Amino acid sequence: MSVRTISIHCAKCRVLLYKYHKGGRGGLVKCFLDRIVEDRTVGDLRCPGCGREFARAQMIQGRPAHKIIQGKVYTKGMSKR
Repeated sequence: MSVRTISIHCAKCRVLLYKYHKGGRGGLVKCFLDRIVEDRTVGDLRCPGCGREFARAQMIQGRPAHKIIQGKVYTKGMSKR
């Protein structure tokens, strides 16, 4: 499986939230905590720029993860060339 680094931004104010090692081909649904390379948030799953909640904490496949609320973030670096 190829892993690439993507950046995850707030859809409202465009602030960088995470740099994340994305695996697989699908869209961004969840972020496993052990794959987050750089975290620009305070850890409360809210955007530091506008305060909007962008994810919820969950356990997925026995691993802690952030379940992304669709429409609250956009990504850069997803397309594979």
